[in-house]
Parts: sequence; C-alpha cells; structure tokens
Amino acid sequence: MIVKLIDFLRDRLKLVIRLSYVVLALLVVWDVLLLDKSHVHTAAEKLPGFWSLFGFVACVLIIFLSKWYGHLGIMTREDYYDE
Repeated sequence: MIVKLIDFLRDRLKLVIRLSYVVLALLVVWDVLLLDKSHVHTAAEKLPGFWSLFGFVACVLIIFLSKWYGHLGIMTREDYYDE
C-alpha cells in the first residue's frame, strides 16, 4: 500500500512540489496575519517565521557538529577489526 502511494506521488512530482509551495505560502500568511504576537518574550519572536528559521538553523548545526565530532575520532576505519 505504501509503495503504491509513493509511486502515485512520484508520477505526479510537479503537482506535489506545487502543492508543497502552496502549503508553505499559506503557513507564512497564517504566521504573518493571524498569529497573536503581543505576548512574545523576545524581539526576535516578532519576526515572521522566526521559529521556523531557528529550527532549520539548529538542525543544520546539529548535523554539521555531529559530523565534525564523528570525524574527530569516533568513526574508525572500515578495516579496523581486520587487523
């Protein structure tokens, strides 16, 4: 069943991308026009899409820091156990 859904969406990839853009635009409009920003804690929270941008930047930082930390010594060679 899930394979059929994936194939269905893959066959209509342009439609899926356009619908994703429409949903994203509607979320931005909802954030700008309909959310109450009178009780924010910081000035940055008044910016439209602040928490989305914050979450994206945090996710990218977690990925890069994890890769950096892994390359420092946690990851070993593939033939480590063959020796």
